[in-house]
Amino acid sequence: MTARAATASALVRELEGDIAEACAVAEKHAAQSDETAEFPVAVLNALRPRLLGLMVPTRHGGPGGDVNDLIDVTIALGRADMSVAMVFAMHCQQVAGIVDHAGERLADELLPRIAAGEMYLASVTTEEGKGGHLLTAQAQLASEPGWLTVDRFAPVVTGGLHADGYLITMRSPGARSDGEVSLVFAARDQLEVTPCGGWNPMGMRASQSVPLRLTGRVPEHQVVGAHGRFREIAVNTFGPLAHVGWSAAWLGTASGALARALSVLRGGPGRRRADLTSELLLTRLSTARQRLDTVHAMLRHTAALVARGADSGTDLSHPRQQLLLNALKITASEQCHLAVDDLVTAVGLRHGYLKDSPTGLERALRDLRSAALNYGNDRLHLADGRLALLDPEVRYA
Repeated sequence: MTARAATASALVRELEGDIAEACAVAEKHAAQSDETAEFPVAVLNALRPRLLGLMVPTRHGGPGGDVNDLIDVTIALGRADMSVAMVFAMHCQQVAGIVDHAGERLADELLPRIAAGEMYLASVTTEEGKGGHLLTAQAQLASEPGWLTVDRFAPVVTGGLHADGYLITMRSPGARSDGEVSLVFAARDQLEVTPCGGWNPMGMRASQSVPLRLTGRVPEHQVVGAHGRFREIAVNTFGPLAHVGWSAAWLGTASGALARALSVLRGGPGRRRADLTSELLLTRLSTARQRLDTVHAMLRHTAALVARGADSGTDLSHPRQQLLLNALKITASEQCHLAVDDLVTAVGLRHGYLKDSPTGLERALRDLRSAALNYGNDRLHLADGRLALLDPEVRYA
């Protein structure tokens, strides 16, 4: 087991073979997927039998995984391919949204299919003019008795061309402001899915996050939660699991990069050229490891907060809780990227900069550059400045 082997839950230990197989497939396809910027369908197929249903409760046929299980699996996948880890974490975020907020009829229809590996979910929250801002929407649902009509363009939909279903944010029927947002589930066969552009980014290329237009009609019971009340889902489920899941993916990617760099330095093709007594090299290795240990500690602490909230039904909207969740995202996005940047300098041109190095640092650095842009850190700092003013006692979650 590549992640948290000594303290992994019984569930993660039970799934060890499935995780190892998915990681092996991801590693096998990573270079080609990065080269072509195409979604690794083979990896999705490896995740389907047991891992796509990780967060589905046992009463709906799933294994009943929790937030720490999500972290463990995502870190392991991130060591092989950050795009795969992000796809998996975002899918689990969508599943948790169904588990926590869907009505009984929708949950009974959908969760057993997810547990069986039949339903990979994509998130449709981006919109032109607002980016990934979760709490507003511009396109509006149209309603008629028993039905809702979806007509939605999204400039970025991670893995959207290959999804079996979508969770879509839109303005509620009759909404008077952009903040009255509903979350709607739509199966792929209920929609016409039209790609509206390509995907040729610096990194995260295997996520194939192309722009899509989704049009169709869905039964009214496929609203997740109450109309216009998406904020509750975002604050208590989507936001926390996004920041935890993304951070796990980034940490896994940086951890894998460090492990491969150390392997090369200790016994691989770079061993004969490296001076392992170099104070500069040792200091850079120390700094990289310090960055990752810091992120790991913060990730587990934040996961404990999220788990307590899930167990008790606690509202996570308190400023000190939101400050911690946002700080995790900002810290992980910055420190994991900086750790890999340190490693590029530490191991030099051959093993730090070239694409064919066994360290994989070049791809990891490109992938991790996206982390600060994925729900931009500048936006989070502005939100945190306002939240800090609401907690003058400076209490910690």
